[in-house]
Amino acid sequence: MNQPTHRRPKFRTLWSFGLLSFLSLFIAWVLPSQGVLAQKKPLVVFVCGDHEYSGEQTLPLIAAELEKNYGLRTKILSSYPDQNAEKNIPGLEALREADLAVFFLRWRQLPPEQLAFIDEYLKSGKPVMGFRTSTHAFNFPKGDPSEIWNAFGERAFGTPPGWGRAGHTHYGHKSTTDVTIIAEAAKHPILTGVPASFHVPSWLYRVKPDYPPQDAVSLLLGKSVNPDKAAIDNPVAWTWKNKEGAKVFFTTLGHPEDFQEEGVQRLTVNSIFWLLNKPVPKKWKGKIAIQVPYRGIVK
Repeated sequence: MNQPTHRRPKFRTLWSFGLLSFLSLFIAWVLPSQGVLAQKKPLVVFVCGDHEYSGEQTLPLIAAELEKNYGLRTKILSSYPDQNAEKNIPGLEALREADLAVFFLRWRQLPPEQLAFIDEYLKSGKPVMGFRTSTHAFNFPKGDPSEIWNAFGERAFGTPPGWGRAGHTHYGHKSTTDVTIIAEAAKHPILTGVPASFHVPSWLYRVKPDYPPQDAVSLLLGKSVNPDKAAIDNPVAWTWKNKEGAKVFFTTLGHPEDFQEEGVQRLTVNSIFWLLNKPVPKKWKGKIAIQVPYRGIVK
C-alpha cells in the first residue's frame, strides 16, 4: 500500500517553521533592537530661552550635527510660544533622562513646577554646559520666592551671580572680541582642533575679578576690540566642578554669528563629548552650516 502523500509536506512545513523560529531567536539575541541601540546613545537635552541671541535657532543646528555625524541623541526644549515667553519652557521633565543638560537662557521667570526639574537635574550631579546669557538665566523680582534662582549661573557654572552683580557687564555692542587659547590649557581635550587664536563678533563679557572660581580651569581668553570703556582681558571659556559635583563647561560666547566660526563649533562639540566622559571626536566631520543673523531684542 502506498504511503499517504500529505505527510511529507507537513513534515517539511514543520521543519521550515522550526528553522525560521530558531533563526529569529538567534538574530534577536545577536542583534539588539534599534530601540536598545538608541538607548545606549547618550542623550543631550538643550534648554533654550533667550530674547537676544537666537539660541533656539543655533542650538538645533548643533544638535542635528551631533545626531547625524557623532552618534548622540538630542532633544531641544524652547520657550513657548516664542523666545520672549519668559514663563514657560515645556517638556523640562526630559531632564530626568538626560545624560547632559545644555542651557542657553536669559532672564526667565519659570514657574516653580518647571524650576523643580532643573533643580532636580542639578542635584543629580550630572554634567552641565552653558552659553553666554546663562550668566543671568533668571530675573525674579526682589522678594519673590524664586529670587534665589537669579544666581543660577553661579551655582551651575561658576559665573557671576547675575547681570550687574560682581562687576558683570560687557564692553559695548559695537565691540568685538579676539580669542586666544590660554597656554597652560593648550593640551586640554576640549581644545583639540581649536585654532590658537580667532576673532568673534560678540562683545566681551566681563566676569573678573571674582569669576570663574579659583578652582576652575580657564581655556580661552578674550580681548575686547573697540570697547566702549576701559577693558581688561577676561576668560571666555572654562571647565569646573560645581558644588553638586558635576562636570561643568561654560562659555560667554554664543552670539549667533560666533557659531559661524569653525573654532567655536569645534569647541562646542568637543565640550559635549568631554562632559559625557567620552573621547573628543578623532575625525572632525567639517564645518557646520550655521547662518543665523544677530536678531537683537525684538518684542
